[in-house]
Amino acid sequence: MEYRIHPKTGDSISVLGIGTAYIAEADEKDAVAALVFAQEHGFNYADLATAGAKTFGYFGTAFSGTRDRMYYQIHFGANYETGEYGWTTDLETIKRQIDWQLRELRTDYIDFGFIHCLDTAADWQTYQKNGVLDYLLKLKDSGVVRHIGLSTHTPAVANEILDSGLPEQLMFSINAAYDYQHGEFANGSAAQRMALYRRCEAAGIGISVMKPFSGGQLLDAGTSPFGQALTAAQCIQYALDKPGVLTVLPGIRNTEDVKTLLAFFDTSEEERDYSVLGTFTPKDAKGSCVYCNHCQPCPQGINIGLVNKYYDLAAAGDDMAASHYKKLDKTAADCIACGRCDRRCPFHVAQSARMKEITAYFAE
Repeated sequence: MEYRIHPKTGDSISVLGIGTAYIAEADEKDAVAALVFAQEHGFNYADLATAGAKTFGYFGTAFSGTRDRMYYQIHFGANYETGEYGWTTDLETIKRQIDWQLRELRTDYIDFGFIHCLDTAADWQTYQKNGVLDYLLKLKDSGVVRHIGLSTHTPAVANEILDSGLPEQLMFSINAAYDYQHGEFANGSAAQRMALYRRCEAAGIGISVMKPFSGGQLLDAGTSPFGQALTAAQCIQYALDKPGVLTVLPGIRNTEDVKTLLAFFDTSEEERDYSVLGTFTPKDAKGSCVYCNHCQPCPQGINIGLVNKYYDLAAAGDDMAASHYKKLDKTAADCIACGRCDRRCPFHVAQSARMKEITAYFAE
C-alpha cells in the first residue's frame, strides 16, 4: 500500500480506500472477511455512503477492535431507515440516522462528517435552513466529528460550499468519462472540473474519489462511452494523478475484489498508462496539461508535469507552490524548445510555449 498525507489534518491515508456501493449485497461472513483482509493489507480509509444498511454492522464487526486504524467518511443526509440508501435533509431523520450508524459501527466518533450529496444551490440552502449544517458543526465543536467533508457531483456547488471555508475533504466523482462529459454524473466541463481539483490542492483540501470506474462501465468495451475498455489500473492511476487526490474508493464485495485492487501495485508504468485518452479528449480539455508525464523523458531533465502543476497551483493562489517550483533541480527556464514534449503530449499541449510562459511567471 502507498499513503498520502492530508495537508490539513496530517493523517496518512491509503491511496486505495474502501468504497461500499456493493458490500451490502454480500453475506456477513464474506463481507467481514473482505474488510479485515483489506485492513491487513494497508487499506485505512472507507466511505460509508453505502447502498444498504447491512454495511454498518459489517464494519462494526470487522473493525471494533481496530477502529483507531481506520478513517471513516460518514454522511449527514444518507438515510437507511428502509434498509436501502435514501437521501434526506430532514434534521430529525439525520439525527436518528447518525446515532444509529455510530451504534452499528461500534464507535463514538466520526473522522470526516460529510455534508452529503448536494448537487444544486437549492440543496445547500435547504441544508442550512433545516438546521442540518448547524447540527454537524455542533458535533464538530464537541469532538464527535473531527473534520468536515463535502460530497457532490457538481463543480459549481462544490465551489460555492468551499467558499464557506468549512470542508477539509471533498468526495468527488473522478474518471475519464465524467471529465470528458460522458455519463450520468458528468457535471461541469473538463476545464471546470480540473479547476476544482487544482483549487482543492492549492487550499490543502483532500479529495477522495468516488466512481473511479464509472460504475464499472469503463472496464467493459460494450459499456464504455469511448467504445474501448480501460483497465482498473489505468482508471486508478488517472484518478491518482489529479491534483488534490488522496485516495480512490472503488467498491468491493468480497476478498477477491480486494485482491484485484491490490494488484494495482504490481502493475508497470506501461500498464497504468492512460495516454489513449488523448484520442477521446473533448475540445475544451485539449491544450490543458493533466500532469500525466507521458511527454517524458525530457532531454533536459525537466519534470514537465511537476513544473506545470506548480505553475497552475501558484496561479490558483497556493502560496507554497512558487517555493516548491524554485527548489526544482530543473525548471521551465532550462527548456531548449526542442519540441519533443509537444509531439508526445496526448492532450495536445504546446509545452514549449508553456515553458516560456511559466518562466516569465516565476521571474516576476
